[in-house]
Amino acid sequence: MTTAFYSDERCFWHGGGNYAFTLPTGGLVQPGGGLPESPETKRRLKNLLEVTGLLREMDARTAPEATWAEMARVHPETYLQAFKAASDAGGGELGLRTPFGRGGFEIAALSAGLATAALRAVLTGEAANAYALSRPPGHHCLPDFPNGFCLLNNIGIAIRAARAEGRLGRVAVVDWDVHHGNGTEAVFWDDPETLTLSLHQDRNYPLDTGGVEARGGDRAPGSNLNLPLPPGCGHAAYLHAFDRVVLPALHRFRPDAIIVACGYDASAVDPLGRMLLTAETFRLMTRRVKQAAADLCDGRLLLVHEGGYSEVHVPFCGHAVLEELSGSAIRAPDPLAATLEKRQPDARFDAFAKAWIDEAAVTLGL
Repeated sequence: MTTAFYSDERCFWHGGGNYAFTLPTGGLVQPGGGLPESPETKRRLKNLLEVTGLLREMDARTAPEATWAEMARVHPETYLQAFKAASDAGGGELGLRTPFGRGGFEIAALSAGLATAALRAVLTGEAANAYALSRPPGHHCLPDFPNGFCLLNNIGIAIRAARAEGRLGRVAVVDWDVHHGNGTEAVFWDDPETLTLSLHQDRNYPLDTGGVEARGGDRAPGSNLNLPLPPGCGHAAYLHAFDRVVLPALHRFRPDAIIVACGYDASAVDPLGRMLLTAETFRLMTRRVKQAAADLCDGRLLLVHEGGYSEVHVPFCGHAVLEELSGSAIRAPDPLAATLEKRQPDARFDAFAKAWIDEAAVTLGL
C-alpha cells in the first residue's frame, strides 16, 4: 500500500471577495491583494510534488463532492440552504472572512469530499495513509457559522460520514495550524469518542477561543485539549509540545484513527502567524504522529490541509510532510533552512516556552 494523495484543480478555483489582506475594502482601505487564503500556496505544493517526482510515488486521486446528507450530519439544513442559494445567485459572505463566488458551494463540498474519501481509503485499507489537499479549509467552520476562510468543516464531515458507514469508532484530531481549531472543537464538543487537540499561537485567531480551560462539554469532559503557545515558539518548543502533550494524550485516548488538521501557518515566514517553524519541524511532527498511529491504530492516519499563507515556504513544508508520510527518499531541500535556523529562539526563550508547555501539560492532566 502507498500514501493516497487527494486533490482537485477545481478547489484552486475557489474565489473570495473584495478584501485587502483580512480587511474588507472600502473607506480608507484600498482595494487590491485579496485574502491571504489564495490558491497559490496549495497549487505550488502540488506543482513541487510533480516536479520532484514525489507525486508519482503516491496514489494520486480525486473524489466526488460530499453529499448533502454527509454535510447535513455536521451543518444545519438552514445553513446549507442559505449557502447554496447565495452560491447559485453569484456568491456572497455568510460569516466572517468567508467570501465565495458563484459555485462556491460546490467547491466547498468538493473540498469536504476529498477529506471524506481520503479517510475512507485509510479506514478500508486501500491506502497506508492519506493526505487531502482540501481547499477551502475547514477547521474554523462551526456548524452554523463559517469563519476564518472556512465554509464547511471538512474533517467533521469526514468523521461523521465514516461513522455513518460503520467504519470508525474513536478518533483523535491533532490540529497544528497556528490558529485555534475552534470549528472542530465546536462540532465535537460533546463527543466522548472524539479527542480534539489544538496546538496554536495564543490569542491569534480567534481571539476569544483556544484557552487551556476549554475541556469539552458535560457529556465529554476532557475530550478537548487546547495548548495555546506563546508567540515566537520555534522548532524546539513545538517538538517539546509533541513529546510532552500530544503523544501522551494520544496514548491515553487510544484512538482507532488519527487525523491531523495540517496547517503550515506556524512557518517562520507566514504573514498570519508569529511562530518560527521550519520544514524540518513539520517533518519531525509528522514522524512522531505517524509512529503514534503505528503504535495505536495500525497506522490509520490522515492529514487534511488547512492554513498556510507563504507561497514560497508552504510547498517545501508540505513536501517535507509528504516525504515523511510516504517514506519516500525524494527530497526538496528547504531553501530557507539556513536562514530560519539562525532565527530560532535562543536558549532562554526555549526554556521559557518549555516551562509554559509543562505547566499546561499539568493543567491538562498529562
